[in-house]
Amino acid sequence: MALSWKARRRWALVILLLGLPAYIVVCVSVVNALDRPSLFVELLVYVGLGILWALPLRFVFRGIGQAEPEDERDDASQD
Repeated sequence: MALSWKARRRWALVILLLGLPAYIVVCVSVVNALDRPSLFVELLVYVGLGILWALPLRFVFRGIGQAEPEDERDDASQD
């Protein structure tokens, strides 16, 4: 089931306001559990984890910064 543009926009907001800060806490905890590795290894872990969160959620963020599609505007005005 495909999400509408409006639903994807709402989910993107929830993910950025609630999910991303929680993910940052998890990432910092993972790095601390590694007993503070060298700067280069720490950088690689943060870059890897930074890419990892976005891959499964890219469909939510795709096209959110653009204007609302015409076909959805027409559907909303008919209701």
